[in-house]
Amino acid sequence: MSKQPASRQPGSKQPGGKQPASKQPGSKQPGSVQSVGGTLAGGGVSRTVRLAVAGVCVALGGLAVAMIVGGAATPRIIPGLPDEGTLTRWALPVSKLTMDVAGVLTVGLLLLATTLLPSDKGLLGKSALGYVRAASWTGLVWAVAAASTLVFSLSETLGTPVTDVLGGEELTSYASQVPQGIALTLVVLFGTAIALFSRGAITAGASGGLLLLALATLMPPALTGHSSSAPNHGLATTSVALHLLVLSLWVGGLLLLCAHALRGEPHLDLAAHRFSRMALWCFAGVGLSGVFSAIARLTAVSEIFTTSYGLIVLAKVVAFTGLGVIGWWHRGRTLPSLTAGNPGAFTRLAGVEGLIMLVAVGLAVALSRTAPPPLDLPVDRAFELLGYLIPPPVSIGNLLTLWWFDLFFAVLAALLAGLYGAGVVRLARRGDRWPRGRTISWAVGVLLLVLVTQSGVARYAPVLFSVHMTEHMILSMLVPIFLVLGAPATLALRVLKPAARRGDRGPREWIVTILHSRVTKVITHPAIATAIFIVSTYALYFTPLFAAAMEEHLGHIAMTLHFLVSGCLFFWVIIGVDPAPTRLPYFGRLLLLFVTMPFHAFFGIALMNMGTVVASEWYDQLGRTWGDPALADQGTGGAIAWAFGEIPTLIVLIALAFQWYRDDDRTARRADRRADAVAAKEGGTGDAELDAYNAYLAKLDKTNRE
Repeated sequence: MSKQPASRQPGSKQPGGKQPASKQPGSKQPGSVQSVGGTLAGGGVSRTVRLAVAGVCVALGGLAVAMIVGGAATPRIIPGLPDEGTLTRWALPVSKLTMDVAGVLTVGLLLLATTLLPSDKGLLGKSALGYVRAASWTGLVWAVAAASTLVFSLSETLGTPVTDVLGGEELTSYASQVPQGIALTLVVLFGTAIALFSRGAITAGASGGLLLLALATLMPPALTGHSSSAPNHGLATTSVALHLLVLSLWVGGLLLLCAHALRGEPHLDLAAHRFSRMALWCFAGVGLSGVFSAIARLTAVSEIFTTSYGLIVLAKVVAFTGLGVIGWWHRGRTLPSLTAGNPGAFTRLAGVEGLIMLVAVGLAVALSRTAPPPLDLPVDRAFELLGYLIPPPVSIGNLLTLWWFDLFFAVLAALLAGLYGAGVVRLARRGDRWPRGRTISWAVGVLLLVLVTQSGVARYAPVLFSVHMTEHMILSMLVPIFLVLGAPATLALRVLKPAARRGDRGPREWIVTILHSRVTKVITHPAIATAIFIVSTYALYFTPLFAAAMEEHLGHIAMTLHFLVSGCLFFWVIIGVDPAPTRLPYFGRLLLLFVTMPFHAFFGIALMNMGTVVASEWYDQLGRTWGDPALADQGTGGAIAWAFGEIPTLIVLIALAFQWYRDDDRTARRADRRADAVAAKEGGTGDAELDAYNAYLAKLDKTNRE
């Protein structure tokens, strides 16, 4: 069989790998970008693997050094007492480090896919889909590492080798009854869920939901360690939660951004600029939460230099400072270089920053294995539960002067005030007007939030049911009214610019998507919002939920936040200015208000008539010796709930009447303008019905004359 000459396709290489002579040096040819991308991707994979191996070694090295310095590696073993053995002593922190790193990588993968990389009308791009699929594997590693940590933690708790723990009933009891075991079990379950659902996520909304789930999965193990047993456990718990959230976003985002750059994937410039803006907030959050976390555990500055715990904290401060310097260098030097088309400078500096972050993660794991300095605390059950001694008898003066700092709501109030104020200032600089009444309303709402959560009201609320009920009523029925009238979503939509890329989702597009989402349509439906507002109150106080929420600081935060959110949803339906999926006519809003408010009165009457104390175990443990008995104080709280509804009802009626009048006035003016336009075009008055009636009268008059 004779050989046929090979046909040469357009763009094919000449023998020897040379390009055709028609291709001039420096000229762009079709497919040149893909070939360069493929080269970068091929070399980027090997560099990514090398960087990952270096990161693992650095993290393990930081963990080992910190454990040796902190004494966790060489504890004092007393003969005759239980000892878990060397395997558990080292395998437990390694398993915990693996769990933390897998969690951070999962957060970083989902963050990069959801917010840093562009999407096309909500659909993830090719690179983003790859990162979401990778999150399924890191989620699986996360779950396996949590299961390993669960086993080794039980071995340490019982003081027996890990081989004696496997297969016993103690493991089941530990995983289902002990707080630390329950927390790790939740990580196993949630990590597995992320691994499964990541396989089918194709939209930015789905990956965003998985990102929220991943952030929530980080919380349980961290909040059952030293923070839950610290003397000021409220401050310690909140600071650890905030620290972990912002640090995971910061570390995970940077590590995956480095991998994205090394692999030569597209949109690096856009992703880096978006991450830079987010990293500035994360840096501030990590610093703030770290300071308050140290304050909650250390009683003197000298303990930073004289205790093992303080030395590890100092090492984290050094790493944090280095990250701040590198971040400043990023914003000033490497981002402009990246925009100019030089990704090498970014990857080198970001790689060093990522390694420092992994050292910080290793130090954090070692810090969780190191006991804080011992404190000389009063032997008082109320102090253990509250973080402070029982305050003196309640009075107006004490409510105004005995302030108690709550980090969560302080940060929330600062964000609400700062972001809203920045939006108003930006509009003013642009020459746009923003109604002064809305700004005043928002300021009043934030001020009331601060007074209720930071003043003596916050200190007395866990001690007296009547003060707690006052806090509940203000947070659910007064603060939301002023916040809703401030129209924050409308302000954000006017201030924020649309995304630069068509079809992409920036902050403005995310707000629009959330406002039009199915979840928002469901929870803002008048029936659902009203049910949440009313039923949740009865379900909280007439079930064991209230006692459980009072026992844990996070439970108390969740309960207080629920009061605020449920109130905002309900009053958004009635007097909301922001766009909402469902709009009731004004008469329907008025009817809904009058139907709802009596339920609060019934709730107050039910409390007043109860013969038993709600959450009696909690109040009995406090040992309060002044004021009315718990049952009488509960009756006072019921009376407050019964009478309080008149104040918000009056405010809502005034706001509703004003909005109704303004709406009728705008409708009339629009009708007048439409009529004027029709009259100018077609003649007559512009009102079809009026013109027809005038024509009818004219016809009658003509008939009578004839």
